[in-house]
Amino acid sequence: MKTPQGERIDLIIRPISGRDELDLFRRLTYALDDEFADDLDAGRRRAEWMWMALRGDQLMARAAWWGDQDPELLDVFDIADGAVDEGIALLEAALGAIVPAGRTPPEYIRFVPPDWREQPESRRVVEERLAAIARMGAQPLVERLRLEWRPGTPIAAPSGRLLFRQTHGRDEMVAMMMRVLDGTLDAHSRDDLARMTPAEAAAAHYDRELAAYPSPQTWWRVATLPDGEPVGFVTPARNAYNPIIGYIAVLPEHRGNGYIDDVLAEGTRILAAEGVPRIRASTDVGNTPMAAAFSRAGYVTFERSVNWTWDTGDAG
Repeated sequence: MKTPQGERIDLIIRPISGRDELDLFRRLTYALDDEFADDLDAGRRRAEWMWMALRGDQLMARAAWWGDQDPELLDVFDIADGAVDEGIALLEAALGAIVPAGRTPPEYIRFVPPDWREQPESRRVVEERLAAIARMGAQPLVERLRLEWRPGTPIAAPSGRLLFRQTHGRDEMVAMMMRVLDGTLDAHSRDDLARMTPAEAAAAHYDRELAAYPSPQTWWRVATLPDGEPVGFVTPARNAYNPIIGYIAVLPEHRGNGYIDDVLAEGTRILAAEGVPRIRASTDVGNTPMAAAFSRAGYVTFERSVNWTWDTGDAG
């Protein structure tokens, strides 16, 4: 870009100074824009994790990370028309400042319409951003369905095949989570298993996600046969944004019996009793048995996400 006098305007890459620059940061738009202020207040984002590439007063690209103590997800990456190179320069600079040398950059996630491939403009926007991060060494991990249940949607009555009780604490949950990793169709779990043992993966998932929910663990349920043998579990919960089905699974030896419908109905019933305005859930596109169970339970796909990851700590 040049001035009317023909002078080139340098590209300035920097984090925002604080909330006072949110309007500037939002000159490029995305589905998460309305959450930035609350996330900053709650510590889920930090100004130093929200970066811009500017030519004069024109926002050419932006990127933002989400997390607790450390950035855990790159969930905002937007590029002005024709500014792919500026977007890549932005990511290179920001990752160099945010991610310690030798550490794998956080996963990239983008929320997209359910039919984004059939919408030319949506497809162009998504593929442009994915092509940019691919040039930096990222690669696809998974595409996921984002699902929603609304009040008034029927919930299946208990079938009587299973009983439900509260969990017996972390040790029981981690032990069951470790068992359900056997034959898992979940891409994130498979990625974890490529780097750690099942016991390590289950414990890490519990500690970084389930234990962090602000809702009571008394909502969680273990499904059992009438004789008390565990069949599976569900963790109805609230995260920072919505009521959710956080984790749901059937133990390997009990798969194929349709128990997932009973377990999902119980989790949905618990949250519905709280008078929630919606229940959110997600599952991999490739996890067709779980996707089908959500569909049978009245959950509809309102959005998808595309998730990309880096194999190594080298972002270049």
